[in-house]
Amino acid sequence: MYLEHFKLNKKPFSLTPNTDFYCELPCYTQALNVIKLSLSNGEGFIKIVGEIGTGKTFLCRLLLNSLPDDYVTAYIPNPDLTSDGLRLSVAKELGLTFDASIGQHSLVDKINERLLELHHQGKKVVLLVDESQCLSESCLEAIRLLTNLETQSDKLLQVVLFGQPELDAKLNQSTLRQLKQRITFSYYLKPLDPNEMEAYICHRLAMAGYTYGLLFTKKAKKLLYKASGGLPRLLNILCHKGL
Repeated sequence: MYLEHFKLNKKPFSLTPNTDFYCELPCYTQALNVIKLSLSNGEGFIKIVGEIGTGKTFLCRLLLNSLPDDYVTAYIPNPDLTSDGLRLSVAKELGLTFDASIGQHSLVDKINERLLELHHQGKKVVLLVDESQCLSESCLEAIRLLTNLETQSDKLLQVVLFGQPELDAKLNQSTLRQLKQRITFSYYLKPLDPNEMEAYICHRLAMAGYTYGLLFTKKAKKLLYKASGGLPRLLNILCHKGL
């Protein structure tokens, strides 16, 4: 509706987490560095927490796109599953095929065999769970048990949990203390500050083809920050409506 008017070649403020618009802001760079360092060190569990709209799904997709070929990833975008359903999803993500009537014990054996096979091929396996605050206690325990398989020196499955602050509250329950103790690295994804917000807006406009100087006035940017609180998702909505 406004692309021609502003001489843009695509929408700069879409709600879809499009990694083509990645802006190397400190919050994202630091979070990615924490995850990659932890994975390279063979840590078992990594946790990334942030409020709604801070860009956790975007960060998850960035990670999926940036891991080298020696990593095999299993991505669970919607963890509203039973523990049985979670194991089935992990197995399918690892490329396993099996009869629909397979029992859970046999399925876990197949997953373990696959993890060992990938390890012998020199691969590192990472399970990425988005919206992990939705995981039930039984699902979190199922994930913990899947990470029990290890060699003398290496974990065969590493896990990155992306979730809202409710995830921390859930992990503070005494029934999940074993899992909480295994989280060796974590990062809290904060909203953008005013300078980061300005860089974010300018970068997205430039990536969409805008090369004609400032578009949002100083007053408009102050109002954008006040209304969005620096949350990228809200910024995208407000900037889209503003255009």
